[in-house]
Amino acid sequence: MPESKRLFFALEIPSPLQRKIIRWRADNFAPDAGRPIAAASLHLTLAFLGEVSAEKARALAELAGRIRQPGFTLTLDDAGHWPRSRVVWLGPRQPPRGLLQLANLLRAQAARSGCYQSPQPFHPHVTLLRHASHAVALPPPGFSWSLPVTEFTLFESVFERGRTRYIPLQRWPLGGFTRKDDDI
Repeated sequence: MPESKRLFFALEIPSPLQRKIIRWRADNFAPDAGRPIAAASLHLTLAFLGEVSAEKARALAELAGRIRQPGFTLTLDDAGHWPRSRVVWLGPRQPPRGLLQLANLLRAQAARSGCYQSPQPFHPHVTLLRHASHAVALPPPGFSWSLPVTEFTLFESVFERGRTRYIPLQRWPLGGFTRKDDDI
């Protein structure tokens, strides 16, 4: 029987921005607010695929490779707390159309391939804290980071020795976006 992997499509957060977000989180959230997500694990999920066979993973990767869409700029300027899922997040106040289109394409392809997709609307976010079981004071508005999105990535989620790691397996470019180093 082929081995399955726990997979998802996501946007990577560049390392310099990861460090800025981690520093901002430390300055704005109490140490007991929840379990912090490691800098290297910060990402924005586009489509969760779940446990996928090698054959289905290849088919999904082939479909992802057919996506032709321009890049876009993502601005992280909103934060929130979902008490039911006990998650504190960072996301865009106004998600760019390109982000919504990309996520919808990937989620539709995943659903047609038999990967369960939540009926909840897509809410783009970067998880900052898990297990936030009590009310969390959110920072005042005024924070903002923008990043050019020039690619998306297929990740594997691996749980080893009590920790979850996200391993990038494959990346696909988005067209028509020129990255400037000062965008981060």
